[in-house]
Amino acid sequence: MQTMIFAIEEINRNGKLLPNITLGYKIYDSCSTPHQALKAAMELMGEKDSGVEGEIQSEGTCQGTVPAVIGDGGSTQSLVVARFLGVFHVPQVSYFSSCACLSDKKEFPAFLRTMPSDFFQVDALVQLVKHFGWTWVGVIAGDDAYGRGGANIFADEVRKLGACVALHEIIPKNRAQTAIASIVSKIRSSGARVILVFAVEQDAAALFDGGLREGLTGIQWLASEAWSTAAVLSTPKKYHPILQGSMGFAIRRAHIPGLQEFLLRLHPLSPDAIENPFLIPFWEEVFQCSLGVQAEGQDHNVEGKPPCSGAEELGSVKNIYSDVSQLRISYNVYKAVYAIAHALKAMRSCVKGEGPFPLQACPDTDKIEPWQLLHYITQVEYLNSFGDEIKFDENGDPAAIYDLVNWQLTPNGEIEFATIGKFDETITVGKQKLQLQEQNIVWNGNQTKVPLSVCSSICPPGTRKAIRPNFPICCHDCVVCTAGEISNQTDAIECVRCLPEFWSNAQRTACIPKQVEFLSYSDTMGITLMAISIIGSFCTCIVVFIFSYHRTTPIVRANNSELSFLLLLSLTLCFLCSLTFIGHPTEWSCMLRHTTFGITFVLCISCILGKTIVVLMAFKATLPGSNVMKWFGATQQKAIIILCTLVQVIICTVWLVVAPPTPRQLMPRESAIVILLCDEGSPIAFALVLGYIGLLACLCLFLAFLARKLPDNFNEAKLITFSMLIFCAVWVAFVPAYISSPGKYATVTEVFAILASSYGLLGCIFAPKCYIILLRPEKNTRKHLMSKAATDKF
Repeated sequence: MQTMIFAIEEINRNGKLLPNITLGYKIYDSCSTPHQALKAAMELMGEKDSGVEGEIQSEGTCQGTVPAVIGDGGSTQSLVVARFLGVFHVPQVSYFSSCACLSDKKEFPAFLRTMPSDFFQVDALVQLVKHFGWTWVGVIAGDDAYGRGGANIFADEVRKLGACVALHEIIPKNRAQTAIASIVSKIRSSGARVILVFAVEQDAAALFDGGLREGLTGIQWLASEAWSTAAVLSTPKKYHPILQGSMGFAIRRAHIPGLQEFLLRLHPLSPDAIENPFLIPFWEEVFQCSLGVQAEGQDHNVEGKPPCSGAEELGSVKNIYSDVSQLRISYNVYKAVYAIAHALKAMRSCVKGEGPFPLQACPDTDKIEPWQLLHYITQVEYLNSFGDEIKFDENGDPAAIYDLVNWQLTPNGEIEFATIGKFDETITVGKQKLQLQEQNIVWNGNQTKVPLSVCSSICPPGTRKAIRPNFPICCHDCVVCTAGEISNQTDAIECVRCLPEFWSNAQRTACIPKQVEFLSYSDTMGITLMAISIIGSFCTCIVVFIFSYHRTTPIVRANNSELSFLLLLSLTLCFLCSLTFIGHPTEWSCMLRHTTFGITFVLCISCILGKTIVVLMAFKATLPGSNVMKWFGATQQKAIIILCTLVQVIICTVWLVVAPPTPRQLMPRESAIVILLCDEGSPIAFALVLGYIGLLACLCLFLAFLARKLPDNFNEAKLITFSMLIFCAVWVAFVPAYISSPGKYATVTEVFAILASSYGLLGCIFAPKCYIILLRPEKNTRKHLMSKAATDKF
């Protein structure tokens, strides 16, 4: 109020802005209630007094409808007044009403303001939330147009940002302690560390009183401009523990020269005091004395206050009234007065025939019409003495420029509003609208680290966000990526599956080449099988040496020594061919392993088949008149072996030409290894190789079974029968085991079958003979041979 009077008197004294014109004023107290504000507006629109209390009128004020109104401060009151004045197109310039709803020119055509719209304040607050990465924030609003409107816009914009509103509560008009306690309880249970209070200072004070009662701590408060620099909250030290570190956007301030001196001149004994009905209550409140008349013989009035001496001076006390360090609302009042004055100047400067009205008419400056003044106020644009550009946009709003203030506790125990940044909505390119000095921020609890306010922690690389059912989108769990999937960024929405030849690392943050698995010489199974193979070959060589050394003995000569040595050679090759299955598969090793296996085993079985036929033919040769040995001599035996082996060679040759075995990689999607193996190329050819071996083995078993009761030499037929039974059993078991074995274990199964059958043949056929040669030489005689042949039975 005093700033408005000061500005008007300053304009009147100067005379340069409005020469030969004296501005007058009427001031009413709306008591922060809509109906009182409406009564005041109605009084200003007519000459008849409507009974509004608290009127200040300057001398010489013109009668009739006033051309312009400054006020009200509250958005709720301005809404009522703006609707009323808008009907008559009387310009209304508010200095503190920030509700975004007042920007609607269809509903409020005559409303303007020097206070930025809450839409821009919310934009600034949202940018602040975004900058510090707060995704879980609460908002508490006053139960009025200012609080509800601003809080709703903030909640909507925060959600668009991807953040979430942890709670949205309304402070009731009656500010009941039970309701406040409920809000405080919800703040505590929400887990939000950052809370915006979008309310006037009285509502905010009620909330913080409740917070103090409930022991609420650890909250980073964000202030709307209504209380971001409110002395009623910063001055009482009881609020310091809960509000220290708070921050909020405040409207621009300025140091108005001469204003403090003007304010301190105020005195109830001055000539102007009688015209100011607000002065006496103000004076009595500041000095806690009474200007009224006491009863005779009493030192105090009925309220218990002593009489004022008249020597009191405002300069001797420090209070909100005399403190001009935070002239923010007062500066808005100052700008509103000067905006109207500049509009009046523009009206007086209109050149006849170039006016803005129909027929290019100029306004009547002798009798100012409010609707004409409204036009000129909307066109105001000038640079004031503080360097600020004053103008209104198409909605009647000024440029939105805010200071970001931080409530910091000084060493003397007082709250200081430290400016730590700025928000300028007019910046469109280049610089950021929000500019911060983070190094100067002091957070709640005197902390220097940015508080974390999230519903869920950031999901690190290697995890993905999984939304919790029935919770806001900001509340999630961090789920570790499954094997074979990765995420290499924080807060990943989903995990990405690796390519087939890659697998996830242990941290699930990168795809690495899969481990190649094959039967190698370095792993345990490879070493074991290689050792067994070499031992088998060595044992075969020992048998060869024993047979060579004792080649003249009956037991060696009686069993066709040539076939025995050829059989031992083939067994040696059978043992050694298993080595081709070990090591890194190549094209040559894949072709070699199956063909050598097939040919060497056929050679081995062919030799056994030859020995079996020899046993049968030898018995028939002893019959009278038999010449069977003539048709089945040594040459025929060799021919049988060569012929049987040649068939397998032909099968293998066709196999290698048509569809040779090749290395192949198996890459199971759910496995961390690449299985490197030899693909048969043609399953039919592989089956023919095994089938042919099985055919010869069955034939050999059949012939040996027929010869089991014949009086052979040293139980040869029986030994062949046992060896063939073992051989067939091994390979019959091999087929299902091979099919069901995964990866390199299929190769292990095949090598095991080769070695087992080779050891079976070596042990059954040659071990008994070596036993007789080395340990029972007395049985290695022709006499024993003939006697055994006569008595042997199966």
